[in-house]
Amino acid sequence: MPISKALPLIASLLVLSLLLIQLVHADQPETSASTGTTAPMKIDCGGACVERCRLSSRNNLCKRACETCCARCNCVPPGTAGNLDTCPCYASLTTHGGRRKCP
Repeated sequence: MPISKALPLIASLLVLSLLLIQLVHADQPETSASTGTTAPMKIDCGGACVERCRLSSRNNLCKRACETCCARCNCVPPGTAGNLDTCPCYASLTTHGGRRKCP
């Protein structure tokens, strides 16, 4: 077979192999380049915020604020109050007035 006729076949095989490599790579979980660990799983914000707000006098308001903070930070401090050092992102969110947003 002359090279001029084999060239389109070789190009097609090359494109197909690149597509196959891309599909295999897309199926792998994302890892952090520096640590080699997989990306953290999303937590159940609803359940975590129910636990966090169970003693609140304004339960619905507490849960709504907590779920917003959880969605942004993907963490909720343990317990019903305090422990903000375990989730710095959660602790750093503030309202427009400069007060802590997260319960």
